[in-house]
Amino acid sequence: MLLCLLHLFCCCCCLGAALTIDIVFLNGNQYIPYGGNISLNCIFSSSTASIAAWLQQTPGGKPLLIASAYHFNPVLYHNGFDKSNRFIAWRETNSFTLNISNAEPSDSATYYCAVIHYTDVAVGDWTVSVIKGQYAPSSLYTVLQPPVSDPVQLGGDTTLQCSILTDNSAGDHSVYWFRHGSGESDPGIIFTHGNSSDQCKKSSETVSPTQSCIYKLPKNNLSLSDAGTYYCAVAACGEIIFGKGTKLDFEVNKKKLLLTYILSGVVVFLLSPNNKFTLFLTYTL
Repeated sequence: MLLCLLHLFCCCCCLGAALTIDIVFLNGNQYIPYGGNISLNCIFSSSTASIAAWLQQTPGGKPLLIASAYHFNPVLYHNGFDKSNRFIAWRETNSFTLNISNAEPSDSATYYCAVIHYTDVAVGDWTVSVIKGQYAPSSLYTVLQPPVSDPVQLGGDTTLQCSILTDNSAGDHSVYWFRHGSGESDPGIIFTHGNSSDQCKKSSETVSPTQSCIYKLPKNNLSLSDAGTYYCAVAACGEIIFGKGTKLDFEVNKKKLLLTYILSGVVVFLLSPNNKFTLFLTYTL
Protein backbone atom coordinates (compact mmCIF):
# COMPACT_ATOMS: atom_id res chain seq x y z
CA MET A 1 0.00 0.00 0.00
CA LEU A 2 2.79 2.41 0.89
CA LEU A 3 4.62 1.62 -2.35
CA CYS A 4 1.41 2.20 -4.33
CA LEU A 5 1.03 5.66 -2.80
CA LEU A 6 4.65 6.48 -3.58
CA HIS A 7 4.24 5.33 -7.18
CA LEU A 8 1.17 7.54 -7.44
CA PHE A 9 3.28 10.50 -6.35
CA CYS A 10 5.95 9.62 -8.90
CA CYS A 11 3.35 9.78 -11.67
CA CYS A 12 2.68 13.39 -10.72
CA CYS A 13 6.29 14.39 -11.39
CA CYS A 14 7.65 15.35 -14.78
CA LEU A 15 10.30 12.99 -16.12
CA GLY A 16 13.81 14.42 -16.12
CA ALA A 17 17.36 13.88 -15.06
CA ALA A 18 17.66 11.65 -12.02
CA LEU A 19 18.98 13.20 -8.81
CA THR A 20 19.87 11.22 -5.73
CA ILE A 21 17.99 12.43 -2.68
CA ASP A 22 18.49 11.40 0.94
CA ILE A 23 16.62 11.94 4.19
CA VAL A 24 18.97 13.07 6.93
CA PHE A 25 17.04 11.86 10.00
CA LEU A 26 14.49 9.46 11.40
CA ASN A 27 14.71 5.69 11.98
CA GLY A 28 14.07 6.09 15.69
CA ASN A 29 11.49 5.98 18.45
CA GLN A 30 9.74 8.83 20.18
CA TYR A 31 7.76 8.50 23.41
CA ILE A 32 5.20 11.26 23.97
CA PRO A 33 3.12 11.84 27.12
CA TYR A 34 -0.65 11.89 26.74
CA GLY A 35 -1.73 15.42 25.76
CA GLY A 36 1.79 16.41 24.65
CA ASN A 37 3.00 17.59 21.26
CA ILE A 38 4.52 15.41 18.55
CA SER A 39 6.98 17.19 16.26
CA LEU A 40 8.47 15.27 13.32
CA ASN A 41 10.97 17.14 11.17
CA CYS A 42 11.88 15.50 7.86
CA ILE A 43 15.14 17.00 6.55
CA PHE A 44 16.23 16.05 3.03
CA SER A 45 19.38 16.66 1.02
CA SER A 46 17.95 18.34 -2.07
CA SER A 47 16.26 21.75 -2.04
CA THR A 48 14.76 20.96 -5.46
CA ALA A 49 12.66 18.01 -4.26
CA SER A 50 9.30 18.32 -5.98
CA ILE A 51 6.99 16.44 -3.59
CA ALA A 52 7.16 15.77 0.14
CA ALA A 53 4.56 13.80 2.06
CA TRP A 54 3.76 12.42 5.52
CA LEU A 55 1.96 9.09 6.00
CA GLN A 56 0.70 7.33 9.13
CA GLN A 57 0.49 3.57 9.69
CA THR A 58 -1.13 2.41 12.91
CA PRO A 59 -0.32 -1.13 14.17
CA GLY A 60 -2.10 -3.65 11.97
CA GLY A 61 -3.45 -0.92 9.67
CA LYS A 62 -2.66 0.37 6.20
CA PRO A 63 -0.60 3.51 5.52
CA LEU A 64 -2.72 6.65 5.27
CA LEU A 65 -1.62 9.83 3.56
CA ILE A 66 -1.68 12.73 6.05
CA ALA A 67 -0.32 15.71 4.12
CA SER A 68 1.60 16.48 0.95
CA ALA A 69 3.29 19.53 -0.54
CA TYR A 70 4.32 20.15 -4.14
CA HIS A 71 7.33 22.48 -4.07
CA PHE A 72 6.19 25.54 -2.09
CA ASN A 73 2.50 25.33 -2.93
CA PRO A 74 0.04 25.22 0.00
CA VAL A 75 0.06 21.96 1.94
CA LEU A 76 -2.74 19.54 1.05
CA TYR A 77 -4.32 17.39 3.77
CA HIS A 78 -5.83 13.98 3.11
CA ASN A 79 -8.08 11.38 4.78
CA GLY A 80 -9.61 13.98 7.11
CA PHE A 81 -6.44 14.59 9.14
CA ASP A 82 -7.08 18.35 9.08
CA LYS A 83 -10.57 18.13 10.62
CA SER A 84 -9.39 17.92 14.22
CA ASN A 85 -6.98 20.87 13.76
CA ARG A 86 -4.34 18.79 15.59
CA PHE A 87 -2.29 17.91 12.50
CA ILE A 88 -0.32 20.81 11.00
CA ALA A 89 2.37 20.45 8.34
CA TRP A 90 4.58 23.03 6.65
CA ARG A 91 7.17 22.90 3.88
CA GLU A 92 10.51 24.70 3.87
CA THR A 93 13.47 24.58 1.49
CA ASN A 94 15.04 21.35 2.78
CA SER A 95 12.43 20.07 5.21
CA PHE A 96 8.81 19.05 5.69
CA THR A 97 7.61 19.23 9.30
CA LEU A 98 4.56 17.55 10.85
CA ASN A 99 3.26 18.72 14.21
CA ILE A 100 0.54 16.87 16.14
CA SER A 101 -0.86 18.69 19.16
CA ASN A 102 -2.72 17.25 22.16
CA ALA A 103 -1.40 13.72 21.51
CA GLU A 104 -3.83 10.82 21.92
CA PRO A 105 -3.22 7.04 22.18
CA SER A 106 -4.61 6.68 18.63
CA ASP A 107 -1.62 8.73 17.43
CA SER A 108 0.71 5.83 18.35
CA ALA A 109 1.93 4.72 14.92
CA THR A 110 4.79 4.63 12.46
CA TYR A 111 5.08 7.88 10.52
CA TYR A 112 6.70 7.87 7.08
CA CYS A 113 8.23 10.87 5.35
CA ALA A 114 8.44 10.42 1.57
CA VAL A 115 10.39 12.84 -0.63
CA ILE A 116 10.34 12.68 -4.42
CA HIS A 117 12.40 14.36 -7.12
CA TYR A 118 11.68 13.21 -10.66
CA THR A 119 12.06 9.40 -10.47
CA ASP A 120 14.07 9.28 -7.24
CA VAL A 121 12.24 8.47 -3.99
CA ALA A 122 13.53 8.58 -0.40
CA VAL A 123 11.56 7.32 2.61
CA GLY A 124 12.28 7.69 6.32
CA ASP A 125 10.28 6.42 9.29
CA TRP A 126 9.75 7.24 12.94
CA THR A 127 7.78 5.22 15.50
CA VAL A 128 5.74 7.34 17.91
CA SER A 129 4.20 5.95 21.10
CA VAL A 130 1.81 8.02 23.20
CA ILE A 131 1.99 7.09 26.90
CA LYS A 132 -0.77 8.15 29.28
CA GLY A 133 -0.24 9.41 32.82
CA GLN A 134 0.79 7.10 35.66
CA TYR A 135 -2.47 7.48 37.57
CA ALA A 136 -4.55 5.41 35.15
CA PRO A 137 -3.61 1.71 35.52
CA SER A 138 -4.58 0.70 31.99
CA SER A 139 -2.63 3.62 30.52
CA LEU A 140 0.68 2.27 31.83
CA TYR A 141 0.83 -0.10 28.87
CA THR A 142 0.65 0.36 25.11
CA VAL A 143 0.50 -2.78 22.94
CA LEU A 144 1.84 -2.45 19.38
CA GLN A 145 1.56 -5.21 16.76
CA PRO A 146 3.26 -4.59 13.40
CA PRO A 147 1.92 -6.44 10.34
CA VAL A 148 3.77 -9.46 8.94
CA SER A 149 6.51 -8.02 6.72
CA ASP A 150 6.87 -10.84 4.16
CA PRO A 151 4.24 -12.81 2.22
CA VAL A 152 3.27 -15.98 4.09
CA GLN A 153 3.05 -19.28 2.23
CA LEU A 154 1.73 -22.69 3.19
CA GLY A 155 4.50 -24.80 4.67
CA GLY A 156 6.62 -21.74 5.34
CA ASP A 157 7.70 -19.99 8.52
CA THR A 158 7.01 -16.57 10.01
CA THR A 159 7.40 -14.73 13.30
CA LEU A 160 4.75 -12.50 14.88
CA GLN A 161 5.99 -9.63 17.01
CA CYS A 162 4.47 -7.69 19.89
CA SER A 163 5.93 -4.56 21.50
CA ILE A 164 4.83 -3.59 25.01
CA LEU A 165 5.58 0.03 25.92
CA THR A 166 5.32 0.81 29.61
CA ASP A 167 6.49 2.95 32.49
CA ASN A 168 9.39 1.47 34.46
CA SER A 169 7.29 1.74 37.62
CA ALA A 170 4.50 -0.41 36.21
CA GLY A 171 5.80 -3.61 37.82
CA ASP A 172 5.58 -7.16 36.49
CA HIS A 173 3.28 -8.22 33.69
CA SER A 174 2.34 -11.31 31.70
CA VAL A 175 1.87 -11.49 27.94
CA TYR A 176 -0.60 -13.74 26.13
CA TRP A 177 -1.24 -14.59 22.48
CA PHE A 178 -4.76 -15.24 21.20
CA ARG A 179 -5.89 -16.44 17.78
CA HIS A 180 -9.26 -15.69 16.21
CA GLY A 181 -9.86 -17.98 13.24
CA SER A 182 -12.52 -17.70 10.56
CA GLY A 183 -15.91 -18.87 11.82
CA GLU A 184 -14.87 -18.80 15.48
CA SER A 185 -17.00 -16.78 17.88
CA ASP A 186 -14.21 -15.82 20.30
CA PRO A 187 -10.39 -15.74 20.22
CA GLY A 188 -8.65 -18.66 21.91
CA ILE A 189 -5.44 -18.43 23.93
CA ILE A 190 -2.51 -20.21 22.27
CA PHE A 191 0.63 -19.12 24.14
CA THR A 192 1.74 -17.44 27.37
CA HIS A 193 5.07 -15.69 27.89
CA GLY A 194 4.63 -15.74 31.66
CA ASN A 195 5.85 -13.27 34.26
CA SER A 196 9.17 -12.08 32.85
CA SER A 197 10.90 -8.80 32.10
CA ASP A 198 13.92 -10.29 30.29
CA GLN A 199 12.74 -8.87 26.95
CA CYS A 200 12.45 -5.32 28.31
CA LYS A 201 14.87 -2.51 27.55
CA LYS A 202 14.82 0.94 29.10
CA SER A 203 14.54 3.82 26.65
CA SER A 204 17.10 6.61 26.76
CA GLU A 205 15.23 8.76 24.23
CA THR A 206 12.66 10.25 26.58
CA VAL A 207 12.58 12.28 29.75
CA SER A 208 10.01 9.96 31.29
CA PRO A 209 11.24 6.53 32.48
CA THR A 210 9.81 4.16 29.88
CA GLN A 211 10.81 0.75 28.63
CA SER A 212 10.05 -1.34 25.58
CA CYS A 213 9.44 -5.09 25.84
CA ILE A 214 9.60 -7.20 22.66
CA TYR A 215 7.82 -10.56 22.51
CA LYS A 216 7.93 -12.90 19.51
CA LEU A 217 5.73 -15.82 18.49
CA PRO A 218 7.42 -18.07 15.87
CA LYS A 219 5.13 -20.06 13.57
CA ASN A 220 6.71 -22.90 11.59
CA ASN A 221 5.46 -25.23 8.85
CA LEU A 222 2.28 -23.18 8.43
CA SER A 223 -1.00 -24.80 7.43
CA LEU A 224 -4.46 -23.44 6.65
CA SER A 225 -5.45 -23.99 10.28
CA ASP A 226 -2.94 -21.28 11.28
CA ALA A 227 -4.80 -18.58 9.35
CA GLY A 228 -6.56 -15.91 11.39
CA THR A 229 -5.94 -12.78 13.44
CA TYR A 230 -3.42 -13.03 16.27
CA TYR A 231 -3.86 -10.74 19.26
CA CYS A 232 -1.14 -9.91 21.76
CA ALA A 233 -2.36 -8.93 25.24
CA VAL A 234 -0.63 -7.76 28.42
CA ALA A 235 -2.07 -8.57 31.84
CA ALA A 236 -1.12 -6.41 34.83
CA CYS A 237 -2.75 -4.65 37.79
CA GLY A 238 -5.89 -6.77 37.41
CA GLU A 239 -6.45 -5.60 33.83
CA ILE A 240 -5.71 -6.95 30.36
CA ILE A 241 -4.90 -4.69 27.39
CA PHE A 242 -5.15 -6.07 23.85
CA GLY A 243 -3.29 -5.00 20.73
CA LYS A 244 -5.13 -4.40 17.47
CA GLY A 245 -4.07 -7.78 16.10
CA THR A 246 -1.88 -9.11 13.30
CA LYS A 247 -3.69 -10.83 10.43
CA LEU A 248 -2.06 -13.97 9.06
CA ASP A 249 -3.16 -14.77 5.51
CA PHE A 250 -1.58 -17.08 3.00
CA GLU A 251 -0.30 -16.01 -0.39
CA VAL A 252 -2.22 -17.86 -3.10
CA ASN A 253 -0.48 -18.93 -6.29
CA LYS A 254 -3.18 -17.72 -8.69
CA LYS A 255 -1.68 -19.40 -11.77
CA LYS A 256 -1.57 -22.76 -10.01
CA LEU A 257 -5.12 -22.29 -8.74
CA LEU A 258 -6.40 -21.38 -12.22
CA LEU A 259 -4.68 -24.42 -13.74
CA THR A 260 -6.30 -26.63 -11.10
CA TYR A 261 -9.77 -25.28 -11.99
CA ILE A 262 -9.15 -25.81 -15.74
CA LEU A 263 -7.91 -29.37 -15.29
CA SER A 264 -10.85 -30.19 -13.02
CA GLY A 265 -13.25 -28.93 -15.68
CA VAL A 266 -11.54 -30.99 -18.40
CA VAL A 267 -11.66 -34.17 -16.30
CA VAL A 268 -15.37 -33.68 -15.50
CA PHE A 269 -16.15 -33.17 -19.18
CA LEU A 270 -14.16 -36.15 -20.43
CA LEU A 271 -15.55 -38.52 -17.81
CA SER A 272 -19.17 -37.42 -18.19
CA PRO A 273 -21.70 -40.12 -19.30
CA ASN A 274 -22.47 -38.25 -22.53
CA ASN A 275 -18.86 -38.42 -23.64
CA LYS A 276 -17.87 -41.45 -25.71
CA PHE A 277 -14.25 -41.32 -24.62
CA THR A 278 -12.67 -42.34 -21.36
CA LEU A 279 -9.55 -40.55 -20.28
CA PHE A 280 -7.35 -41.33 -17.35
CA LEU A 281 -5.55 -38.11 -16.61
CA THR A 282 -2.79 -37.88 -14.03
CA TYR A 283 -1.33 -34.48 -13.31
CA THR A 284 0.95 -33.53 -10.48
CA LEU A 285 1.11 -29.84 -9.56
